Amino acid sequence: MDPQRLKQTYAMLESLDERLSYKLRPRGGGSMMRPSTDQLEERLRELATYTLELKDIVRHLIVAIASKPSPPPKG
Repeated sequence: MDPQRLKQTYAMLESLDERLSYKLRPRGGGSMMRPSTDQLEERLRELATYTLELKDIVRHLIVAIASKPSPPPKG
């Protein structure tokens, strides 16, 4: 496992969480409010962006786990 890659992957996950997670949480208003078509399209775009970035992060995580540790810097 490469700890440096793992640390970078965790930072990517934290960034994704800070930028987009709040947009995916259910909004207030109860079941009586129905979103407009534009609102649904926007939510779908946000979900698609989140999903694609999360897929990329999982790929980085798998590589970090499967990789040998990076050699220490010389100097």
